Amino acid sequence: MNLPNQITIGRLGLAVVFFVLLSQYSYNDHSAITLDLAAGLFVVAAVTDILDGYLARKRGQETAFGRVLDPLVDKVLVCGAFILLLGPQFVDESGHNVTEIRAWMVVVIVGREMLVTGLRGFNESLGKSFGASVFGKMKMWMQSIAAPAIILIVAHDEVLGAASRPIKQALVWLTVVVTAISMAQYLKRSRHILDESTPA
Repeated sequence: MNLPNQITIGRLGLAVVFFVLLSQYSYNDHSAITLDLAAGLFVVAAVTDILDGYLARKRGQETAFGRVLDPLVDKVLVCGAFILLLGPQFVDESGHNVTEIRAWMVVVIVGREMLVTGLRGFNESLGKSFGASVFGKMKMWMQSIAAPAIILIVAHDEVLGAASRPIKQALVWLTVVVTAISMAQYLKRSRHILDESTPA
């Protein structure tokens, strides 16, 4: 249980608190402080994701436990965030979800994570490396920016006024597009690996 792994476990704890805050929020009550705290926790959790990886490489403390737990915690945090942002606590009086997130978008985000996890496990069981790609890293960065940004915009939408909705829509759509491209790239990459491993 080295320092990088401790940080990863701490990030899981932050994710739980983050989920509790989002669950307690109600758009009708419009408690901005709750969303401000939630967005802050998400950002801290995202920063620790960079920190634990850096420390593991710098100190030579990369472990099998860390390689499994780190991406798992990332997926829990991101998928949990988008699932909760789809929830009834973000629906206004007219029945509109103010985050601009739709159910099919969350299916794409969560489905991509499940698919890539399965592909990675299968290919690495064959002894084939299946680390994160450039598109995978872009996807994580986009999701890590979009989630807290949407939360903060919802918390203070009166500041942006009419610009609030198109900004949220742009963030959501860009996230979905980057996620879909990443999924397609992993599928293509996995196909090549499987072709190479198929006996002639």
